[in-house]
Amino acid sequence: MLQVYCKNTGTTKSFQEGTTLLEMLPDFEFERPYPIVSAKVNNVSQGLKFRVYNSRDVEFLDIRDTSARHVYCRSLCFLLYKASQDLFPGSKLNMEHFIANGFYCKVTKADGKMLNEGEIGQLKDQMCAIVKEDIQFHRHEARTEDAIRIFKDLGQTDKVKLLETIGQVYMDYYTLGDTTDYYYGRLVPSSGFLTVWGLEPYRGGLLLRLPNMDHPDQMAPFVDQPKTFEVFSENLKWNDIMGLSTVGDVNLACQSGNASELVQVAEALQEKKIVQIAEEIDRRYHSETPLRLVLITGPSSSGKTTFCKRLSIQLKACGLKPISFSTDDYFVNRVDTPKLPNGGYDFDNFEAVDYRSLERDLIALMKGEEVEVPEYNFVTGIREYNGKKLKLEKGSVLLLEGIHALNPRLTQKVPETGKFRIFISTLTSTALDDHNWIPSDDNRLLRRIVRDFNKGAFTARQTISQWPSVCDSERKWINPYQEQADVMFNSAYLLEFAVMRNHAEPILASVPKNCPEYCEAHRLLRFIHYFTPVSDNEIPPTSLLRQFIGGSSFTY
Repeated sequence: MLQVYCKNTGTTKSFQEGTTLLEMLPDFEFERPYPIVSAKVNNVSQGLKFRVYNSRDVEFLDIRDTSARHVYCRSLCFLLYKASQDLFPGSKLNMEHFIANGFYCKVTKADGKMLNEGEIGQLKDQMCAIVKEDIQFHRHEARTEDAIRIFKDLGQTDKVKLLETIGQVYMDYYTLGDTTDYYYGRLVPSSGFLTVWGLEPYRGGLLLRLPNMDHPDQMAPFVDQPKTFEVFSENLKWNDIMGLSTVGDVNLACQSGNASELVQVAEALQEKKIVQIAEEIDRRYHSETPLRLVLITGPSSSGKTTFCKRLSIQLKACGLKPISFSTDDYFVNRVDTPKLPNGGYDFDNFEAVDYRSLERDLIALMKGEEVEVPEYNFVTGIREYNGKKLKLEKGSVLLLEGIHALNPRLTQKVPETGKFRIFISTLTSTALDDHNWIPSDDNRLLRRIVRDFNKGAFTARQTISQWPSVCDSERKWINPYQEQADVMFNSAYLLEFAVMRNHAEPILASVPKNCPEYCEAHRLLRFIHYFTPVSDNEIPPTSLLRQFIGGSSFTY
C-alpha cells in the first residue's frame, strides 16, 4: 500500500500501487463547484489516468487552474481533429492562435477547399456526438523513431519534423478511437469531460470557443479583435512564404546552419515595421492637424521600453525631435496606492496613477508651455520633483509610454487629432506543429523570468508566483484598449525561444520541487527543450530581445 496526501482535503489515504488518480478521487471529499479535469502530483501536472506507484502529494484541479485549463484545451483540440477526420477524411487541421477568447483554426479538405457554413455545423454536431459517446483518450509511449514512422504513414510531416529535431529517445502520443495525434501535455480521461465549448465560423476559418476562466460552466464571452487578427495573419503569411510555419521547420533551418540569417531577417522585419510607424507619425505631424502625442502601451515584457527607444531613433531620422516620458513617473505615493484583496499594493490599477496631474501636464505641453515633470522614486515610493522640465518646440513629438497609455481616461481632454496610439503585442505565430499552438503568454513569461533574474529583482519562483495576478491585471486594464490602437507592433521574435533556451534553462531548473511554482517551471522547461538552442552572439545590441537577455546598448 502507498500513502497519498491530498492537498484539497489535508488528509492522507492508503491505496494499492498502480491506482489511478481518477479512481482515488471519490475517496477524497471536498467542495467541487466545477468538474475535476486534472491534478498536480508532487507539483507536476498530470492527467487523471496517471497511475501512482509511490507515495505522493496530489492536488485535484478544475479548469480555473492554469495547468488544468491547458489539459482541457488540448483535449478540445483533439476532439476537433477527430471530428474533422471522421467527416472529412484526409482533411488538414491548423490550430493557429488564441483570439477572441477562443482558438482560431482552419480545416482544409482533401480537395483544398475550406469548410462552408453548413459543413461547420456538421463538424460541431460530430463533436457533440463524440462527447456524448464518451470515448477514452489513450496515451501510448513509444520509441521516437517508431512514432516518426507512425506520423509519416499518416502524412503528418509537421510532427515528423518536430520529432526528428528534438533529440528524444522516447515520446508519448495519443489515440481517441481510431484517430492518432500528438500533444506536448496531458489530456482529460475521455471525451465526456468536454462539456463546455463552441464552434462557429470566424474570418474565413473557425473559432473554437473556450470555457470562461472564472466560471467554467459557461463559455467565455466573444470579443472580436480584427486588428489583432490582422497582425497574426501578416506573420503567418510571412512564415508560410519562408517555410517556417512550425518549430520543426525552424529547428531544421538552425541545424542546417541558417540561424545567423534568420536572426538578421527577424531584426530586419522588426526594424522595417518601426520605420513604417515612424514615417506615419512624421506624415501626420506635417498634416493640417499636426500630431504631437504618441501613446505607447502593451502588456508586461512586451518590449515597450526598447520599442520606444528604437522608435525615437527612427523619428530623429525623419527630422523630428522625440521627447519620451513614462506614466510610471506619475504613480501616486506608495501609501496612497490601491490595495489588492490580499492586502498587497495593486500597482497595475488605473488609480495607482495620478492621471489628473498627468493629463494637466500633457495639455500644458501641447500648448507649448514648459512643464516640470515628476520622477518616481521606486526606493522610497514617493513622486519627486527634481527640476526636470520639458517643453515641446518646433519638430517635437511627445512619446508617452506605460501600461495605461491607451486608457481613454488618461487623455480624454487631449484632442483626438493630436494623438497616435501604438499597442505592443507579443503574438507568437510559429506553432510546435499543426495542432499544438504556442501561447503568447509563455513568450512574455520567459522574458520576464530571465530579465528579473538577471537584474537580481526576483527569483524564477517569485516571478512565476506573481504571473497570474499580472495577467489578471492585464485583462482588466490593458487588453480592453488594444483594438483602439492606430497601429499594433508585434514584438515576438522568430528565434526567441531558441535563443532564450540557453538563458532560461538554468534559471527554471533552480525552482525547488517542493513549491507550487515548480509545476509551471517544469512545464516551461519541457517546452523550451523542443527548440534547437541558438547562441545570442548574433543578436545585435539594439535588438528588442536584449532588453531581457542583457547586453543592450540602450540605457534602461
